[in-house]
Amino acid sequence: MKEQSSPNQGHFNDDVDGTYPSKSDSRSFSGILHEIVSHLTEIIRSEVRLARTEIREDVRQIAKASVFVAFGAVLALYALGFILLGVVYALATRMAPWLSAVSVGVGVGIVAAIFCQVGRTKIKQASLKPDKTIQSLEENVRWMKTQTK
Repeated sequence: MKEQSSPNQGHFNDDVDGTYPSKSDSRSFSGILHEIVSHLTEIIRSEVRLARTEIREDVRQIAKASVFVAFGAVLALYALGFILLGVVYALATRMAPWLSAVSVGVGVGIVAAIFCQVGRTKIKQASLKPDKTIQSLEENVRWMKTQTK
């Protein structure tokens, strides 16, 4: 993602040499206030761009992984169906066919319930919180507090 930049982005004044003004420079209060507001606006915009980028990357990564999981799940369902059919036929040699089918169905239902519970727990633990953006905002607040003292 290419970010747009203004000629003054990253600078606190219009000095060509990039030096910061000393306390003895005479600037008007309204000029200083205007500069602070413009820098705060740029900081907020940068933080929003960072949050968007971070969330977009996380969602893209989850989407790519989900394709593989979905395809694997479909194949696993077919394999499981054939295995369970074999188990039903094997049990049918020892008990009534209907009872062997019910027994296998109950066993699969219990396993399915366990997997669903584990999956729900893992989904609750997932976080799409933009950690880098929050950390950057906290640093900006600390910096602003030191500048205002």
